[in-house]
This record gives sequence, C-alpha cells and structure tokens, in this order.
Amino acid sequence: MTSIRRYLTRAVLGLVLAGAIVAGAAAWLVTRHEMEEIFDAQLAQFGRILTAMLDIDMDASDYRELAERMSQPGHLARFYNMGDNIDPRAILPDSPDVQPRRYHHEERMLSLGFWNADGSPRMLSAEWNDSGPFPAPAHNGYRWVDYGGERWRVFSLFDSQHNVWVSTGLRSDFKQELANKILLGNSLPFLLIMPLLGMALWWVIRRGLRPIDRLSAEVARRYHQDLTRIEGTPPQELRGLRDSLNAFIERLRLTLERERRFTADAAHELRTPLAGLKVHIDNAGSAGDEEYRVSLDKAHSGIERLQRVVEQLLTLARVERDPPRRLEPVDLYPIATQLAGELWPLADQRRQQLEVSGCETLWVRAEPTELGVLIRNLVDNALRYTPDGGSVTLHLSRDEACATLSVLDNGPGVPEASLERITERFHRASHRTTGSGLGLAIVSELAQRQRATLSIVNRTPHGLAVRLSWPA
Repeated sequence: MTSIRRYLTRAVLGLVLAGAIVAGAAAWLVTRHEMEEIFDAQLAQFGRILTAMLDIDMDASDYRELAERMSQPGHLARFYNMGDNIDPRAILPDSPDVQPRRYHHEERMLSLGFWNADGSPRMLSAEWNDSGPFPAPAHNGYRWVDYGGERWRVFSLFDSQHNVWVSTGLRSDFKQELANKILLGNSLPFLLIMPLLGMALWWVIRRGLRPIDRLSAEVARRYHQDLTRIEGTPPQELRGLRDSLNAFIERLRLTLERERRFTADAAHELRTPLAGLKVHIDNAGSAGDEEYRVSLDKAHSGIERLQRVVEQLLTLARVERDPPRRLEPVDLYPIATQLAGELWPLADQRRQQLEVSGCETLWVRAEPTELGVLIRNLVDNALRYTPDGGSVTLHLSRDEACATLSVLDNGPGVPEASLERITERFHRASHRTTGSGLGLAIVSELAQRQRATLSIVNRTPHGLAVRLSWPA
C-alpha cells in the first residue's frame, strides 16, 4: 500500500459501487417479483370484470363488434364462431368506418380471448391470431403459454352461465422491460453522480488525513538532538501513535543520557589508572632497586585495574546490545559449583573460604550463559570486598513462592546511604579494592533479563547479602 489516501479513496468508492450494484440487483429482483404479483392480480381482476360483463343474449354481431374494437394496426382481432349457427370461416372484414388504432405502444403486450366450452375459439384479440388461434385454456387460474416466439402469462376463467372460457394475457417481456426501466431509472442518477462522489470522497479523506501530515511534518522538522515531547491534541485515532512516539523519545533520551554519562564516567575511570601507571613507570626509571620494585608492583596493580575496567565495560556493552535470549529450565547447583571452583584460586590467595550450601538441585527459568556471567560477577564482587581470611557462601534455597540464590559474605557491608545507588555504574562503596564499580551494574542488568528479583541488604553484625529470586 503506497498511499493511504489513494487506498481509502479506491476502497470506499469500490465499496459504494459494490453496495449500489447489490442494492440495485436486490431492488430489481424484488421489483420484478412484486410486479408479477400485481400483474397477476390485475389479470385476474380483468378476467372477472369481463366475465361479469358478458350478456346471456350476446350474439355473433356483438362478438364481431368487440373484435373490431380489439384490432390493432397489423394485428387484427378475429371472430371465429359461437357454435353451429355461425360460419366458422367468418373473419373481421375491412371496414372503412372502423380502422384499427393503437393508443399506446404497450397495448401490443396485452390480449384477451373467448373460447367455447369445447375449446374452440370464439373471439381472439390482436396478436393471439398471428400464428393461428391461441391455445385454449384447460383449467381455471394462471398458466404460462409459449406462442409466436413469445411467452405469455395467462389467467383463465370458465363462465358456466354463458358456457364460455375467458382468458386475459400479458407478454412476459412487458414485465422484464418495466423492471429494466425501473432499474435504469434508479441507477442512472447514481452513475452520473459517481464522479462527483469520488471527488467528494477524495476531499473528505484528504482532509481527514491532515493530522497525520501535521504529525509527520512536526517530527520531520525536529533537530536530531531535540528530544522534547510531541505536544498538541491530535484526533483520538492518532493519540496512541503520539503516545508511542513520546514513549520512544523518552526511552531514547534516557539511553543517550545514560550513554553520555557512561562515556564520561568511563573516561574518568580509565584516565585515573592510566595517569597512575605513567607516574609509577616514570618513578621506576629513576629509582633504586627497592623503589623500582615498589613502583613496578604499583604499575602492575594499575594495569590489573585497567584490564578489569575494560573487561567490565565490554561485558556491559555486550549485555545492553544483545536482545534478550529465550529462557529455559536451568539447574543452579552445577553452575554455582563450577563457578566456585573457577574462582577458588582468587579466594585461596587471600585465605578466604568459598563454599556452596543449601539445595543440591534448584531449577529456575533462565539463560545459562548470561546466568553464569551474573553469578560470576556476584561472587567476584563479594571476594574483592571481603577482607583476607573472610568467607563467601553461595546458598541455594527454595520455598513455595520462589527459588533463591544468595551470595553471603562477612565483609564490611555497604553504608546505608549507598544501598540505593550500589547498582549504578562506577559507584563503589569502598575504594580500598581494585574494583571497577561495574560488577553490580552488570548484575542488575542481567537480573532484569533473567526475570529475577535482585535484593541487596546488609547482614548482622557485618557483611552483605545479595539475593536473586525467581518465581517458583
């Protein structure tokens, strides 16, 4: 669909035309049916009137005079006989006083006839003589008769008092012609007005779509850094689009603001270890052996911190860039024990205890790879902030409401004022370690992707408890 305006105009016009055709066809069928009933009633009424007007004393001259009156130009009515007293060869003679005349061209569609009781014709009008005598009736009521290449609707009635059959007939094409004239009379004005209707529809649709044009123009005029809300009161049908655009603009604004803050914080975090590293290398170049070793150790620590910041930045960028993956049933216990084994050397260097306790089987719905990154960051963060000789425990538990993974340490904990900001990027509760301030930010992002609830609280008397909970 290249143009909504063109599509709507064509669709509405097509529907109007289709509706008019269906309505016209229905009207034509209904009209034809109703006309059949009306004409049948008129034929019956006309037949009854003729029967009532018959006189017991009617003789050949009366029927001959009636035949003269019923003749039409080129189609002469004919008097046949009334029994044995009339010459059966008698036909209507040419009379200078009575010339056939047709007062309306539709008269050729109507006809009538009289038959004797034995079915022999007595008097037949106009076209009922063109191809020989019209077929005699055999019963009272309606019938269809094919005669002279035409189809006639005939009503017949036997008058026992006068011993005569009376029939009145109407050609079927008269009803067809009348129905067609009614259909044409109703359709022609509509066909003539169709061009004007099309122009009116185009104008109405164009006017109705103006709010879309205004909304498009407002968005197109914006500078690429203009992230203010779209104001105004569009029609009800466009409010959803406006609200969706405003929601998208707000998400984009938050994303760009977060990226700007992230870039500034990353530049600051990277500049600090790089500056310290340069100082320590410069000191090592002009120091004695002991001071040389101290400077190299400090330079090595700076390189480690710089490496960790870069690794965490790459991890966070990858997490935010990749779309959420499909969750599947995962057992937490094997992942927890494997990661504890991988991080054991780091704990052993500082004489820390690292253990896994609780349930030996704990199923949750998660993505295994991201879940491993999440738990690794939790345990690594706990080991870094727990003093030498401390302990870190991965505890797995389950109840009716949820399945929980807890990382418990006996370190110094976090100041209460910093608990709400602990998951912000580059926010560090303590500067006594070489952490980057990104570990818990990554944990928070991954917890949302895993549909897990993250909670961080201080332990009594000291330490920190970080819990991830999944619905049971």
